[in-house]
Amino acid sequence: MDSLLNTTDYYSSVTASNGSGLNDTEGYNQFVQPIWQIALWTIAYCSMVCVSVIGNLVVIWIILAHKRMRTVTNYFLVNLAFAEASMSAFNTVINFAYSVHNEWYFGLGYCRFHNFFPIAAVFTSIYSMTAIALERYMAIIHPLRQRLSSAETRVVIGVIWVLALLLAFPQYYYSATDQLPGRTVCYIQWPEYTDDTAMDFKKMYSVSVVLLYYFLPLCIMGCAYLVVGLSLWAGTIPGDSTHRYREQLIAKRKVVKMMIVVVCTFAVCWLPYHIYFLLQQFHPDPMQLFEWRYIQQVYLAVLWLAMSSTMYNPIIYCCLNDRFRAGFQKVFCWCPCVPAASYEELELKSTRYLQTQVSVYRASRMETSLSTVLQPTKEECCGAEQPASPPIIQTTLELTSTSNGSASRSALNPPDSPAYYGRHNMD
Repeated sequence: MDSLLNTTDYYSSVTASNGSGLNDTEGYNQFVQPIWQIALWTIAYCSMVCVSVIGNLVVIWIILAHKRMRTVTNYFLVNLAFAEASMSAFNTVINFAYSVHNEWYFGLGYCRFHNFFPIAAVFTSIYSMTAIALERYMAIIHPLRQRLSSAETRVVIGVIWVLALLLAFPQYYYSATDQLPGRTVCYIQWPEYTDDTAMDFKKMYSVSVVLLYYFLPLCIMGCAYLVVGLSLWAGTIPGDSTHRYREQLIAKRKVVKMMIVVVCTFAVCWLPYHIYFLLQQFHPDPMQLFEWRYIQQVYLAVLWLAMSSTMYNPIIYCCLNDRFRAGFQKVFCWCPCVPAASYEELELKSTRYLQTQVSVYRASRMETSLSTVLQPTKEECCGAEQPASPPIIQTTLELTSTSNGSASRSALNPPDSPAYYGRHNMD
């Protein structure tokens, strides 16, 4: 992700043409803002970073600390939350500080990391959402096919990170710093083999990045959720459906609705950012765009909107999912404005608690079965002679669809048993 227009593209193009930074030769910096503007932008950026980091860390805790929340979909949400919290913590504040008055204080090493990591984090975020969309598609449209295991999910997450790091590597490799009169700048020095190669390479890379980590995954998710939405909402629930079927269908709709809101929020937040840089790449006179009086304010607003996408997801989870809401209420129970959480009722419980409940349930079932087998029949009480026959225990195997769309075989597990809840992990 390029830094401010004047620091990467503008500076590199100007120095390539005449070996100087125009006004920089005189030590002039046109990007120094009044104190009140800096104060307002500082409040906006710091508030966004705090909400993003704290919210995403709470999401990670809710999923990893509670066994019932450890599903395939939620593992991808952990990866999404980690990428967004990392980008907010390590890049957003630094990017803002650099954008305020265009001076780099952090050395060459962090300059490379600053240009490299955001692309990897955004790629990881959107392809985690893409993986969730495809997982929802398979679970709902093809429920009888084999689902991803925990090991396979970790492999997919690892592949996403490897591809993200490879895509971002050119930003790391070509990052550089330069000392101008009175200040230091961090920029990307694209290779120059001929007069036009550097510009062509930069355009090719920029367009590839926008296609690969914005338009392509959004198209994939749009198609997947369109098919899933038609499947879940096109028809009505049959009148003679069981209560369990209705609950599962409603749960699937809630999960899909939540993820559609997450994807739409990401698309809206990042669209102005991509328009800004594509306009920069293909504008007939980028110097004229750069010299516009309010270009820095436009960039700060566009950057804030893009970075703010990292803070909306925890809010969406809290508003649209009961279990995430219970987790957030548990974490912020000390706050007087947060209502009391029904933590135990939503079964955000420890593994030991669930194991204890399962053991009690099994013991109760065994006691009931023994009493049923040993109970004398009416004929035996009357002394009638009946041919001896072994007791028959009927076991009913039912092929059902779990609340997240997968097929499972449940044997003698009523909806109120711990074993049932152990397999139905997602609202």
